[in-house]
Amino acid sequence: MPRRKARSKRAFCILSKIIQVSLRTAKSSSPVSSGSLDEALRGIDALLGAVGLTHGTRRTRPPAQQKTTSPTRNSAAPKKKSVPTPAVPPTPATPTVLRVPAWERYPWLAHGFSTRPNGASKVYAPRAHSGSGQGELNLGFTGSDTQRNVRRNREMFLHALLETKTASPKHTALAQLALLRLVLLQQIHSGIVYRIEDTRIEDTRIEDAPQADVDLQAGDGMISTQPGLLLGILTADCLPVLVVDARQRVVAAFHAGWRGTAARVVERGVGRMRAEFGSRPGDLTAAIGPGIGGCCYAIGDEVRNEFDSQFAYSDAFFREVYDSDPIKEKYPLLFLTARAPGHSNLGPSTHLDLVEANRRQLMDAGVAQAKIHALGLCTACHLTRFFSHRAEQGFTGRMMSVVGIR
Repeated sequence: MPRRKARSKRAFCILSKIIQVSLRTAKSSSPVSSGSLDEALRGIDALLGAVGLTHGTRRTRPPAQQKTTSPTRNSAAPKKKSVPTPAVPPTPATPTVLRVPAWERYPWLAHGFSTRPNGASKVYAPRAHSGSGQGELNLGFTGSDTQRNVRRNREMFLHALLETKTASPKHTALAQLALLRLVLLQQIHSGIVYRIEDTRIEDTRIEDAPQADVDLQAGDGMISTQPGLLLGILTADCLPVLVVDARQRVVAAFHAGWRGTAARVVERGVGRMRAEFGSRPGDLTAAIGPGIGGCCYAIGDEVRNEFDSQFAYSDAFFREVYDSDPIKEKYPLLFLTARAPGHSNLGPSTHLDLVEANRRQLMDAGVAQAKIHALGLCTACHLTRFFSHRAEQGFTGRMMSVVGIR
């Protein structure tokens, strides 16, 4: 075995020398042709085959191509300068305005009730519909929203309020906005009603576009015959009540919470319309806008006692409701007391129907029942459509109800 390995090694050395000589001879020929080089290589293959060695299939090198450098992780490829695109805030959709169909036939009358969606505010959105990213139409200068959002919301609302399908170029919403003025009050849940004439509230001048509804006249009702003024009421559960005298062209707006209702703010306002403008009961029509309904408005004994002292028919405003409580239903033994039957706090709760209470006031003031239009929309039941102070524990926006003469 050692001798065989030595002979193989000597044979391999001899073949290596022969191959080197052959290659030098082929390369030294002038000029070097591809044919002579291939002939030398074939001779080398024959020598290798004679000693039992085989060569792999020879591959020809492809024609040289221009190398293209691909960017690697460490290569410093030229970076393109990215020009930042300015962020354009999305334009909110047109707000939805609720109207009274019976009043649409009066071209001189502007009226409407605002809703919650489609605005510039987002501070209250997570409570009602988390994650939707939808803007809301908050129309009140609250502590949580910005004045810029509220002013933008008011502009969008009034534009939608004044827009009509058959408006001429002289009567488009933009043209009317330049001529009309919005009048608001510092609402204090009272029975105070003001007569609005020209640019004065009684003896107080209306200031131009207050920044945050400060220094406004305190009250909860307005009546007017002056064209170019829009009477506005802000609500978030309380009832907005609008009254129109189509013959004399008198308009009125009232803020009727439970305190204002108990103070007869609507009844007083209609009485002033009759006394100061000669409005006749048969010419009056009224609209009661969205507000908290009797289904959700639980009240205490002090509210019930106040209404009982003011209205002989107050029983028609109240009803006993057994509110369902999942915890009490699942763990009833935790709420057992040693009190005698009828003396426990677990009994039914008393609910107030503000719509019915104000409907009765309008009827007492002379408005026919058939001419009282109640929208019947509960703000606490429809949080995606309206703001509700009670259902959202006070953290909510404000809606606006407007009536005026163009």
